[in-house]
Amino acid sequence: MPRRIVDAHHHFWDLGRNRHPWLCDEPPITFRYGDYAALRRNYLRADYLRDAATASVEVQGTVYVETEWDPADPRGEMRYVESLIRDTGLPTVAVGHTRLDAPEAAELLAYHAAFPFVRSIRHKPRANPRPGMAEPGGMKDSAWRRGFAQLAPLGLRFDLQTPWWHMGEAAALARDFPDTALIINHAGLPADRSAEGLAGWRTAMAQVADCPNVCVKISGIGVPGQAWTAQANGAIVRHLIEVFGVTRCIFASNFPVDSLCGSFEAIFGGFGDIVADLSDDEQDALFRRNAIRIYDMGLAE
Repeated sequence: MPRRIVDAHHHFWDLGRNRHPWLCDEPPITFRYGDYAALRRNYLRADYLRDAATASVEVQGTVYVETEWDPADPRGEMRYVESLIRDTGLPTVAVGHTRLDAPEAAELLAYHAAFPFVRSIRHKPRANPRPGMAEPGGMKDSAWRRGFAQLAPLGLRFDLQTPWWHMGEAAALARDFPDTALIINHAGLPADRSAEGLAGWRTAMAQVADCPNVCVKISGIGVPGQAWTAQANGAIVRHLIEVFGVTRCIFASNFPVDSLCGSFEAIFGGFGDIVADLSDDEQDALFRRNAIRIYDMGLAE
């Protein structure tokens, strides 16, 4: 019997209809997985379901995450998602984008919150390019924090994508805004797999895991030039489950981006292999139920 999943992080885009600077403009920007030429094509429901069909899974629902849409059109992306839901039935819910430090942040957040399927906002805060730099990241910016303060009154969560060396700031943010759920994207970006890099990542993730309003999406953990395998990524997955607990971890595909590192089958089959020793109930929470609860998706648990 196929394993039921709720994919908590994926993207759709139609480059013929909508401009995405990072996908459309020349020259290509630097990307953490290296050459992303294969992503410069339309990716829609049929493409996603074809990828998912390579794995022994039944997709119960999905979370669309903002795609760095044309910044000149800050309202267009959720109108587009609304049309996708109406015409194709996917995604189930969405994470929108608003620049929290923009003068019009409060207005745009209210606009996004008015869509019944929008559950969260993602705006990547400014980050230092490497650990050990003294300059604070964007989560300490007063204008950014004023925008962040608008989330909870609107019933919105926040999807946080930032490298692990800013997790101390994330923990402070979570403590200062205990009524706002923070969902860390892509496992805190553990790209440096050296002993020193992994030690720093483990310490940082344990620090933010102490905040009860923080959970983590286990996705986006591919390594450039290496195949996605359970052996390569098992320690990452198991450490997050250890420090956050089963109920605050969510498995997700990050497709089509992570197709650069592995197939849907390799990633979800790998997750299954990594947690094979957990109970059926614990596995179901990781693959499905946690996402339903955390994003209030209205699906049967």
